[in-house]
Amino acid sequence: MSYVDGFVLAVPKANLDDYKKLANTAGVVWKEHGALAYVECVGDDVPYGEITSFPRAVQAKDDEIVVFSWVVYESRKSRDAVLAKVMADPRLTPDWSTMPFDAKRMIFGGFQSFMEL
Repeated sequence: MSYVDGFVLAVPKANLDDYKKLANTAGVVWKEHGALAYVECVGDDVPYGEITSFPRAVQAKDDEIVVFSWVVYESRKSRDAVLAKVMADPRLTPDWSTMPFDAKRMIFGGFQSFMEL
């Protein structure tokens, strides 16, 4: 069964093109280092819930759009090895002052698959 890293974040609409450039670079890097798949999605039907929702989870503001992303690996062991290489890759060395989103509001985590159809 595969292993998946998932991400949810809020990107200012004015920074969406910059975010897409960053995501494209990230996808290339992840795939080069062994990820099976890299997917980035822009919120299209993401309502603001009364109790909880994607926008609430990342404290999205009126001028921001929710992005949902995931990376697929062969296994947790593979993910750990790929992630170590990705984090050391100079193409993704972050300059936090110029990031096109607020990384403090990003949600992320690793998930073990239990079913794949």
